[in-house]
Amino acid sequence: MTSIDERLLLKTAAEYGVPGPVARELMAGTRPCLYLVQHKEVPESLRENARPAARTGGLPALPDGVEWPEGREPLVLSVDCAALPHDVLDIELPADGHLLFFTEISYPPESSAVLHVPAGAPTTERAASYDFRGEAMEARVYEPRTLYPVPGLTLDSEWQGGPRTGEFLDGDGAVDVLESFEEAVRDLAFGGRRPGACVQIGGLSDPWDMAPDEGDLVLFAQIAGQAIDYTVYTMNLIVGTREDIAARRYAGLQYEQQT
Repeated sequence: MTSIDERLLLKTAAEYGVPGPVARELMAGTRPCLYLVQHKEVPESLRENARPAARTGGLPALPDGVEWPEGREPLVLSVDCAALPHDVLDIELPADGHLLFFTEISYPPESSAVLHVPAGAPTTERAASYDFRGEAMEARVYEPRTLYPVPGLTLDSEWQGGPRTGEFLDGDGAVDVLESFEEAVRDLAFGGRRPGACVQIGGLSDPWDMAPDEGDLVLFAQIAGQAIDYTVYTMNLIVGTREDIAARRYAGLQYEQQT
């Protein structure tokens, strides 16, 4: 369950002058992910068969009896679970239906929510306008953009603490070599140049501050503000336990915004 195999990893390591044991220590510190990117960021080798699987912004289509989550945080992301590549992630997502992500990306969110809308459920698109204590209000609606899934690979920031890697780092220029090798592995797993500001499902977080996916918590999704609105510079991270994610107990997810 990874987007790069050991043979290819070792071949790339040899090209960069990195010993095989060091490459295997890197491999042990990886987790697969899915990047959700615009079509222009899909690697050329994958564009012909690229299938849309998500959308930024827009208005939520919700089943009867399900209201816009409390706080009226904007809908930032809708994911078509059936359109995602299967057997890529090491966390369990629904096989079908849509995941809707409501959170604030401009300011620290007061409330956030992830909802799963089952496949085939009758839905109605909700309006942005609503009444709050007798006052007409308008929820923020971000521009809809279609996103495409591409498998990728994330690295544990502590992987270089392995014994063979430590020995290698004693050599001259080894730090620069390892940094170049790391970047090459990430790009290779993506099938081209790895995207910058984007949406990531699963894998290890790429935080701007302390990583929230520690202990029993794993990354469910991270949403770069610029992936939703080009003028917003935030990193929004959503974490939970593997058990809660697999059981779709999304009320137990934790949200963190870093700036």
